[in-house]
Amino acid sequence: MADVFVSYKAEDRRRVQPLVQALQAEGLSVWWDEHIGVGDAWRETIERQLNEARTVVVVWSKRSVGPEGGFVREEATRAQKRGVYVPVLIDAVMPPLGFGESQATSLKNWHGNRSDPHYRAFLDAIQRICGCVPTASAQAPRSPLLTRRTAIAGGAAATVAIAGAGGWALLKSGSAGSSSDSIAVLPFENLSGDPAQAYFSSGIAEEIRSALSRIAGLKVAGSTSSEAVRNDDAATVAKKLSVTNILTGSVRQSASIIRITAELIDGGTGLDKWSQSYDRSPGDAIKIQTDIAANVASALSAALGQAARTAISVGGTVNAAAHDLYLKARAQYRGDDSEESLRKAIGLVDSAITLDPKFADAVSFKATLLTDLNGYYNSGTSRFEPGFVQAAAVARQAIALAPALASAHLALATATFWQLNVGGAVPEFERGHALAGSDVDDLLNYADFVSTLDRQDEAIRLTRDAQSRDPLNPSAFAQEAHAQSSSGRFAQAEAGYRKALALAPNRRLIRAFLAVTLNELGRADEGLALLKQLPPDYLFRMVGEAIIYGRQGNRAASDAALKHAQAVNGDAAHYQYADIHAQRGDVDEAFASLERAWSFRDPGLAIMKRDPFLRPIKTDPRFAAFLKRMNFPA
Repeated sequence: MADVFVSYKAEDRRRVQPLVQALQAEGLSVWWDEHIGVGDAWRETIERQLNEARTVVVVWSKRSVGPEGGFVREEATRAQKRGVYVPVLIDAVMPPLGFGESQATSLKNWHGNRSDPHYRAFLDAIQRICGCVPTASAQAPRSPLLTRRTAIAGGAAATVAIAGAGGWALLKSGSAGSSSDSIAVLPFENLSGDPAQAYFSSGIAEEIRSALSRIAGLKVAGSTSSEAVRNDDAATVAKKLSVTNILTGSVRQSASIIRITAELIDGGTGLDKWSQSYDRSPGDAIKIQTDIAANVASALSAALGQAARTAISVGGTVNAAAHDLYLKARAQYRGDDSEESLRKAIGLVDSAITLDPKFADAVSFKATLLTDLNGYYNSGTSRFEPGFVQAAAVARQAIALAPALASAHLALATATFWQLNVGGAVPEFERGHALAGSDVDDLLNYADFVSTLDRQDEAIRLTRDAQSRDPLNPSAFAQEAHAQSSSGRFAQAEAGYRKALALAPNRRLIRAFLAVTLNELGRADEGLALLKQLPPDYLFRMVGEAIIYGRQGNRAASDAALKHAQAVNGDAAHYQYADIHAQRGDVDEAFASLERAWSFRDPGLAIMKRDPFLRPIKTDPRFAAFLKRMNFPA
């Protein structure tokens, strides 16, 4: 039996949470629908808790007193009959007819301060009814409990101290403000009580983010940064990601019903611009995410609503089971990039395609998975080309189904590129980039291709655009560092790699590239010390050591590192062996290794034009002949 049952409108969840946390800080046990467990029958659980709770706090807001507040009014009626009804106002509203006899405490302007007299009166009403006495450790503080949460109000950097559970003042309801061109879509919270359902809530948010990214005029924060700030308050998210709008939400799913709640919040004021709760059958999830994207876009600008509906429909499906399998495949891909995981994701997406052969998003994603599987897990004893040919064929199927699907064109471009037909990949990269809108992953994909063509200044501009959209994404900074290194600007490259490592300290490849960059800056010992932090059998540790020792004139140590790499990686790393030979001045050996790499159609050859480690051999006529062999544009 809970001390307090909280009745509220689902769209007010974010605003009610600080009050729940404040009551819990008083030592009270609080039940609200966040506590529904795996497999619970929602209505039966809510009814049981409502009937057993010692007090029922009813939160009256603009939404709960409105036409859609039927459940709140029904719960309030039951609480009144039991004599346990405690009303509280969070907006300037009158309780519905029949609920005005009991004095409702107004917390409309409450800032979370547990010493506030209005809050204390509200708490006293609860304690009188339930007979609950707060624990000694939970007595109200003399002064507000300060937290790190702050608000940016009126566009100024005014810092507001928030007390207790924090954030109430930031989360007041409000009307839509002026339209804005920037938004972060945070991962939706999984309230199903089952961690295995997290793929669905995260997938819904990802689909909405992808749709909004395709709309011209919207700047959409990237997925990496959005994931990183998922637990921050609105003002912090706005500051970290340089956006003015934040979309949050939650998903609760059972076998018979799905509830999705979404809320669009102004990051500067904490006021909500739009919110909606959907109680539908599980098969309606596709329609719900389309509706959310359209309503969010409309809240920012009326002209964008229809564009959002069009964007989310490109490449999609109406088959709920196929859509669910697709979301599972994407979650599998995000969580683990091992060979086993890639094959499992391919199996899931194949099942989705079987259910809906016209599901272009799924077909396009399969092309990407096949490309990664072949590129990362080819045994090195066979040619790479056949796997990429298969991936390209699948990408063409996706384009035939949805000609305007950016991911399909980029999948075809990537598969063609790794077949070492660089010129053949150009039109598809250009087409995919034109269709991709503001999707950060697509932008970085295109920037990497531009860098491969040795258009480094353009690549740097594109990566900085990606950084502005996804400021917590280490890949955005690492890719700029690659381009700076390819241009011979090693000090700038060092800065980029260090920013990337600060965001992702465990990225081994970034650490290896930073090490050889330090060598270029005359800090070889520093570089070697960094390499020693990597596993002994890690390919790029061995390559880095062979290069640095070779440049130092320590041929024995360089040879030992090269032989170690060859013993571990065999024929799978001839391109990297060419880098070592080129840096040591062994020109003929470098070209011999490149020829061996060509015999396997090693995809690494496609980056040789921009590769700074091959700079010592770029003036050799054989280098130009290699570029011509791969159909590099002039």
